[in-house]
Amino acid sequence: MTLTEYENSGRTYIIAEIAQAHDGSLGILHSLVEAAAKTGVDAIKFQMHIAHAESSPLEPFRVPFSYVDSTRFDYWKRMELSYEQWILLKERCDKLGVEFLATPFSNAAVDLLERLGVNRYKIGSGDANNPLLLKKIIMTGKDVIISTGLGTVQELDRTVSVLRDNSVPYALLQCTSKYPTSASEVGLGWLGKLRDRYRCPVGLSDHSGSIYAGLGAVALGAVALETHITFDRRMFGPDAPASLTIDELSQLVKGVRFLEEARGFGPDKEIDPNKLAIRTMFGKTLAVNRLVRAGETVRFEDLEGKKPANAGISVAELDRVVGAKLIRDKQPWDFLQQEDFE
Repeated sequence: MTLTEYENSGRTYIIAEIAQAHDGSLGILHSLVEAAAKTGVDAIKFQMHIAHAESSPLEPFRVPFSYVDSTRFDYWKRMELSYEQWILLKERCDKLGVEFLATPFSNAAVDLLERLGVNRYKIGSGDANNPLLLKKIIMTGKDVIISTGLGTVQELDRTVSVLRDNSVPYALLQCTSKYPTSASEVGLGWLGKLRDRYRCPVGLSDHSGSIYAGLGAVALGAVALETHITFDRRMFGPDAPASLTIDELSQLVKGVRFLEEARGFGPDKEIDPNKLAIRTMFGKTLAVNRLVRAGETVRFEDLEGKKPANAGISVAELDRVVGAKLIRDKQPWDFLQQEDFE
């Protein structure tokens, strides 16, 4: 399905991003795929890095985390997978019933992903204003999901214009490129702004390391939700502090599926038999809170409302009762009846 079809169906497209959480270990990588698939996500996302095509020894580290890589280029080289290893991952995802999704960081990566046969492309915010990569992906005819963390509104305007001119279905994800992202920087308010400005499905690419931002985004109508995952936030790598554990991912998925149903209007405000029975059970009947003699006028201070609602005069008739004269004695906590009055 396209993201527009997800939007029309009311289902949220949940993406578990493994990214570099495997740190080059195929065993950890496949274990993460297995674990994530069991949580019920729609897609598992990978980052396809081909060092010689996207980087150079001049690229600096975003954060100085690595003890084993001299340069960022060396890190990307260590993270590379062979085509055969990518095939195994794609086959594993297909077998588990989750979509294989990937972010290419070079035109060479797009070529490789086309050989694998992907359904759509995710463009990272660092390439949201990269016309070379964008044109390459447009040439595939596939729809795209774009993170907006590093782009300006003016740059997004240009990118969206190119996509529209080429009739490419697209979705935009609010994103803050900080790892982890604090609550004040998540920016859920942008969901409505992006939806109104670009008239497209919107979502959240979350780096908060919690389930709260994602749940809030879905409650606000997010169509897509992307979050990094890891087995433990103490694991090696730059994204671990901003990731969800597998147990947290499972909680997130359950919460999102709950919210998908809860976002509707629920029962209408008309009275049906079931609602009437509950209203009777929890509704109130007027009663007196003291001994009131025949001939006395009932005051507001004399009244209390007691369950159930069908034991006498309803509390809805309060104004008619206050100031009315009793024709018989009423003991403390007696319900008031129509025949108690003239």
